[in-house]
Amino acid sequence: MIMKEWNDIPLHFRNSSVKPYYDSLTRKKYSLISKRIFDIVFSAILLVVLFPIFLVICILIRLDSEGPIFFRQVRITQYGRKFMIFKFRTMFRNAENIGSQITQFNDSRVTRIGAKLRGYRLDEIPQLINILLGDMTFVGTRPEVEKYVNMYNEEMLATLLLPAGVTSEASIQYKDEEKYLKDAVNIDKVYVEIVLPEKMKYNLESTKKINFVNDFAILLKTVLAVIK
Repeated sequence: MIMKEWNDIPLHFRNSSVKPYYDSLTRKKYSLISKRIFDIVFSAILLVVLFPIFLVICILIRLDSEGPIFFRQVRITQYGRKFMIFKFRTMFRNAENIGSQITQFNDSRVTRIGAKLRGYRLDEIPQLINILLGDMTFVGTRPEVEKYVNMYNEEMLATLLLPAGVTSEASIQYKDEEKYLKDAVNIDKVYVEIVLPEKMKYNLESTKKINFVNDFAILLKTVLAVIK
């Protein structure tokens, strides 16, 4: 996980709001290398250890509803690069074409098994593949769809200096994000104008103080939050 030279990153990233975050990250070269090594080793181990659970979930999804086992969608990661995220499918087939791209509270598009997978965050397990491929990291800003990334202000782009993450402080604080949006008339508007800016405060702060200790603490808090 090595940072590109300033003049090599996309032009729209090179602004005065992003520069302090970039300078801070370039001083953490060895922390970033260690982070990538941890991602590779730990994701590979978990893929092997969790393989039996992986198979059981695949069977349950297939028995529960028609459609593919995996949900794949274009998301945005480091430097604005597009990638296909892997998740277990938790909604009925073609649900992303019906309604908002944000899941609502008690969303009728969610399947029975999907609701259980979401509740325990088991739908995120396939993202271990994304981590192994280098598209994602264990701890970092959750990847958004291009539609919302296009609405980032200049400072928010700093969160894209690193690969997208499976979990983060923002993810923990907003783990029940659907409940924040349950009374919204226009879900996309509320998300972009209220929820996203609040999540970004956590994401930007985490980008400033990235290190192994903080990453481990967030992973532990994530496990505890899911158990709770």
